[in-house]
Amino acid sequence: MASPMTLTESYWPATTDGPPLVDMTVGEMLREAAAEAPTTEAVVEGIPDAAARRRWTYGELLVQSERVARALAARFDPGERLGIYAPNIPEWLLVEFGAALAGITLVTVNPAFQVREVAYVLGQSRASGVMVLSEFRGNPMGRIVEEVRPDLPELREVISFADFDELVASAPDDLELPDVSSADPAQIQYTSGTTGFPKGALLHHRGLVNNARLTMDGAGVVGGGYLNPMPMFHTGGCVVGALGSVAARAKHVLLMQFDPGLALELVETESPTFMLGVPTMLIAMMEHPDFTARDLSTLRGVCSGGSLVPADLVRRIEEQLGVHFTILYGQTEASPVATMTRPDDEWREKTETIGRALPHTEIRIVDPVTGETAPVGSTGELCTRGYLVMDGYFEMPERTAEAIDADGWLHTGDLCAMDERGYCTVEGRLKDMIIRGGENIYPKEIEELLFEHPSVAEIAVVGLPDDTWGEIVGAFVRSSGGGPNRQELFAHCREHLAPHKTPKVWVYVDDYPLTASGKIQKFVLRENWQKGLYREDDDG
Repeated sequence: MASPMTLTESYWPATTDGPPLVDMTVGEMLREAAAEAPTTEAVVEGIPDAAARRRWTYGELLVQSERVARALAARFDPGERLGIYAPNIPEWLLVEFGAALAGITLVTVNPAFQVREVAYVLGQSRASGVMVLSEFRGNPMGRIVEEVRPDLPELREVISFADFDELVASAPDDLELPDVSSADPAQIQYTSGTTGFPKGALLHHRGLVNNARLTMDGAGVVGGGYLNPMPMFHTGGCVVGALGSVAARAKHVLLMQFDPGLALELVETESPTFMLGVPTMLIAMMEHPDFTARDLSTLRGVCSGGSLVPADLVRRIEEQLGVHFTILYGQTEASPVATMTRPDDEWREKTETIGRALPHTEIRIVDPVTGETAPVGSTGELCTRGYLVMDGYFEMPERTAEAIDADGWLHTGDLCAMDERGYCTVEGRLKDMIIRGGENIYPKEIEELLFEHPSVAEIAVVGLPDDTWGEIVGAFVRSSGGGPNRQELFAHCREHLAPHKTPKVWVYVDDYPLTASGKIQKFVLRENWQKGLYREDDDG
């Protein structure tokens, strides 16, 4: 921007700094990269055996993706839905680009899903076909698909990845691929379920392509390598990771599944300059015994999102890795990134905020009760509008109307505040806000404070039902070694917080129930506590 704005209300207009918006499909994005950098390495299979890692240049990636596109176009019509039920294998990328080139809408399916979940996703999306890996981490995915198939009359084709070479070989050489518009749907991504109800976000090509371009530009990623441990069935993997790598002409190092030791080895051997990982991944890497033994000097930037990133974790990453740290904020429905910090932001912005809106993106904070734009510094619901907003939830008009209002604003459900320069902070989820005796309590404030304590590795603060107060504050703690002392943590909170914000219930956990994208499922913690499944000490 030519000059900084000083805001009086929590509204940031769509600016035109940064790359211009393009009307481009996912397939056209790959074709452009292959034309500009045909011999640049595009994809590396991030498996432990370095000698067996498969590799593709951008030219090879396009040729193979077009073959997949012709094979799919011979089986499915443009606009039909194709499920993909597999972990992070390179073929996932080929299907993502192939479906885009053929005008087919990709429906992503978590490889951990079981019978009921697979039946729901394939049925609700009305998928005409599904591509499936027979088994992964003990989950018999091929058998699951065969079990649900009789109850899915629209599911015509089941294609095993074991037959992928035959699929590619079957592509008719003379088949002409359809014209695909940037406004056409590209994917249906099912929300990860922090509230337990899955909805299929219908995402268009224009939103995905531009979001990947603007995110990589904001993070300063040009060329080099991109280490991607994020699951491909999530926008962090198949949009920010896969499309972001193409936008930056970077080498995409794809991990089949996250393993902290393997991730560290890949940084040393494949020399990526940038990586994205949720906080739990980054913590696991820094706690791994190989962390100090590996040469991680090629990394110049690390990016995180998907859940709140404590300020102390930002400090640890920058100090221990010697990188620029970037925080991404968004959600699946926003293609997915809405705001981000930048590498050249001041320390306070990088550790205490989620940055400012991406270019071409409107942001405002609204009063959850009145719907009016909130004054600067006030807490309210973050809403965004622009090219990035999904078309809606697939065949769920009522749910879509709840999420996108008549003026086109996507309501994120996140409680945020905006300062006079447009920088935003997350104060919690609208549904996670704790109301204790009429007082609003935001878990993030308590989580940030507890994360500073050396005995705390991870923390989740949750509102728990109480007959007297309506809700009380519960702290679910994972220790960083010898185990936290509840009295010390209680005293730490009381030193810095008002009494009503100090947790009443303290629960000790070895791990957390997580969504597929690494977010802590607080509703599961609450339910499990109500069932008496946790050891606790609530005499605080």
